[in-house]
Amino acid sequence: MRIVTWNINSVRLRLPIVERFIAEYSPDVLCLQETKSPDDKFPAEALAAAGLPHQIFRGMKSYNGVAVLSRLPLTETDSRDWVGKQDCRHIAAQVDGGVEVHNFYVPAGGDEPDPALNEKFDHKLRFVDEMTAWFGENRRAEDPMVLVGDLNIAPLEHDVWSHKQLLKIVSHTPVETEKLGQAYGAVGWVDAVRHLIPEPEKLYSWWSYRARDWAASDKGRRLDHVWVTPPLKAGIKAARVVKDARGWEKPSDHAPVMVDLDL
Repeated sequence: MRIVTWNINSVRLRLPIVERFIAEYSPDVLCLQETKSPDDKFPAEALAAAGLPHQIFRGMKSYNGVAVLSRLPLTETDSRDWVGKQDCRHIAAQVDGGVEVHNFYVPAGGDEPDPALNEKFDHKLRFVDEMTAWFGENRRAEDPMVLVGDLNIAPLEHDVWSHKQLLKIVSHTPVETEKLGQAYGAVGWVDAVRHLIPEPEKLYSWWSYRARDWAASDKGRRLDHVWVTPPLKAGIKAARVVKDARGWEKPSDHAPVMVDLDL
């Protein structure tokens, strides 16, 4: 199973590059975040025609939104609202064959890394805490699961262009990386990408639109993740960030992250 996570930053605006990606990389399961599309406007027919006819999506106008698109049949399992907000940040589906996929769009958290001063940062921290508790209470390490998404946290030193300079920048602060570590431990998750591409290799999936030449400066962060539970660890066969897609016409600021699993 080739599974891909991609913060697309408006699925309708970037439909051409999604279609191009499907044609060039043939994902079996494509998980999108920040689709920014109400369900009745979601380009379901175009994406089915591109090769992913089985679809589950939750969207809203202008903000957030998640989707799981698949070559294989899907059954929605437990799509939830977190921190008391109905903001379309999670969707879960059972893929034909028995693997449950959880697709998350964790809040970005604003600019000020102080929950007392910044409601958005407080929301982010509480969101991750709820994730941790929910998986600990409702799922087991023995369950074959994949968690993907834009988690908006770069947890490791070499997941950012400068560990020292980003320690006080939202997405790499110690409180965020600690909380993501707790979520990671909830059911014994395995970071599928770092399993095959370990530190100290630098690895990013996001590059700011603000950079005049994002590729030359290469000041990225690894915000997009694919985790698997222990039963799937031995099946991790390939992993990569498809960096080229960040340079396609009208790109997202995120690149797709792709993992091949032998099930």
